[in-house]
Amino acid sequence: MVILSEGTRHMEPGNLDSPGRVKDGLRQQGYIASDEVATVLYLAQQLGKPVLAEGPAGVGKTELGKAWAGAAGRNLIRLQCYEGLDETKALYEWEYAKQMLYTQLLRDKLQQVLAQANSLGEAADRLAAEEDVFFSMRFLLQRPLLQAILSEQPSLLLIDEIDRADAEFEAFLLEVLSDFQISIPELGTLRAVHQPLVVLSSNNTRELSEALKRRCLYLFIDYPDPQMELEIVRLRVPELPAAVGRQAVELVQRLRRMDLRKNPGISETLDWARALLLLNAEAIDPDTLENTLSVLLKHERDVQRARLSLAREALGVVQDVEPGEPPRWEH
Repeated sequence: MVILSEGTRHMEPGNLDSPGRVKDGLRQQGYIASDEVATVLYLAQQLGKPVLAEGPAGVGKTELGKAWAGAAGRNLIRLQCYEGLDETKALYEWEYAKQMLYTQLLRDKLQQVLAQANSLGEAADRLAAEEDVFFSMRFLLQRPLLQAILSEQPSLLLIDEIDRADAEFEAFLLEVLSDFQISIPELGTLRAVHQPLVVLSSNNTRELSEALKRRCLYLFIDYPDPQMELEIVRLRVPELPAAVGRQAVELVQRLRRMDLRKNPGISETLDWARALLLLNAEAIDPDTLENTLSVLLKHERDVQRARLSLAREALGVVQDVEPGEPPRWEH
């Protein structure tokens, strides 16, 4: 859960030598964590294990990684996963255009080297001896995984939405998460300068492999309870009238109990609270709700279902209906 904190004592980034200090450090970054979250992060740091944070979209999993990086005083390196992500986009690739440019610029020097050869075989050997010039770190384009391995400063690697990547890419991660090293054929094995903290987030759209889970400490992050969500709204949108804030949180909590395609997350709650503030709403009346419901819900079917469900609650409907069907009231 993410909220801004007030009145927390100052603490130097990186001084996270207990679960309590982890919790305080996260609070200073604007993230309020439960005792469980703080304990898991502390243990992950001490044991050198990645954290796998699962839960619905919009509950603050990505924000947890960002806040932990800030609290630990580490550079944040983020890898956003998607279908079709492969090693070249996540790890490294050779800058062929730059290699070709250098080849053109060094053409005269290469001709001198090859001119002294007495045979094609000797020329090939002389050329092979110069390969290290063109397959070196100067031509290596580092992607997030390699950046985290080679970072001169301590870093936190956030692998966001790992469940969107293919199972093949997930298997590739095992070497990185097990040994924090990368094998590059032209350069050999590159080991971490500083072992990064690692957070993997998942919206649980597919089951992750047991091999990956074994390498991680597991966290499930759910939607906040009403009291916590109201505190978030009060701290993030303090100008909103207290009664409107309570009414907004109550309605969001009711929406999450409906059969929706996408429940509103914390970010949607805050967006709605800001929208209500901009509209100078002193209460969430039917017209205001009608005109702003799409701030909370991102699918038309969800909007229609929510309107019907809220109408049933207001008018005493006892049977569920699908969008497009007339509501059925109790007589």
